[in-house]
Amino acid sequence: MSTDNKISRRDALKRMGAAVISGAVASSGLLSLTSCEGKKNKRIILYFTGTGNCLYVARQLAGENGELLSIPQLVKRGKYDIEADEIGIVYPIYGHMPPNMVRQFVQKAKLKAGYKFAVLTYGARKCDAVEIWDRISQNAGNRFDYINTLIMVDNWLPNFDMNEQIKMDKHIPENLQKITTDINGQRRWHEPVTEEERQMHRDFMARAGLNPEEGFLLKSEKSFTVTDACIDCGICTYVCPRGNYELTSRGVKMSGDCEFCFACIQNCPQKAIRFTQMTEVNPNARYRNEHISLMDLKLANNQKL
Repeated sequence: MSTDNKISRRDALKRMGAAVISGAVASSGLLSLTSCEGKKNKRIILYFTGTGNCLYVARQLAGENGELLSIPQLVKRGKYDIEADEIGIVYPIYGHMPPNMVRQFVQKAKLKAGYKFAVLTYGARKCDAVEIWDRISQNAGNRFDYINTLIMVDNWLPNFDMNEQIKMDKHIPENLQKITTDINGQRRWHEPVTEEERQMHRDFMARAGLNPEEGFLLKSEKSFTVTDACIDCGICTYVCPRGNYELTSRGVKMSGDCEFCFACIQNCPQKAIRFTQMTEVNPNARYRNEHISLMDLKLANNQKL
């Protein structure tokens, strides 16, 4: 009997995964980005997410009639002209700064709207994140009328135990409702920043040695490693917003600029992705927002299609 038509388990998984993603994308319309060109919508929410927190917030702010657009998908397709009555952006702060991809997006984007708002999520300290975003966006010609922060579950694995974080009551529904009320009323306001918060950020940057114009922009191949626990499921290849992971004949390989969003390490079902230079508080605990599915993250960040 001929064996020419036989395929390996890895190839079968890759084909099945691609088929599922393609079908979901086609049915969801998530990647039909032509709607942001030549059509005026009531409200468009642009978002960046690694573990689902910001996607959850974006959905709540969009309401029934708003439109969600993934920043990684927009960047991939070179879509930077957005027009609507209201444009919002939701992103997680990393070291009090926006993800590099979000920073680059707003520097290239032409956001045309009568009202623009930004909601920045964080887990422990926000410091002067509001002023940092205001400075970056204004320099890019995209001034935001409303900028506020929202505390969420902190997914920074080197400092926090995910199991303990999930137990904390951070009053997310109440705080999110206040922000929603502000935005629905088109409130023009920036959350105040104290001099103490500015100094805390300066101290952090001095210790971390990060470039303030880039923030957390590292190399994935230097930051993570894949252990023998990997089963070649390919989830990391779909959830990375930069598409840094690849399934090869020798297992999963990674390379490229890394946002340090932890989408890969948090969503690996085998906990097979580990840090190379940092120790986790609880290496057996992982986090994804309870309202967001793994498929949601694949659709938001997938760089294959």
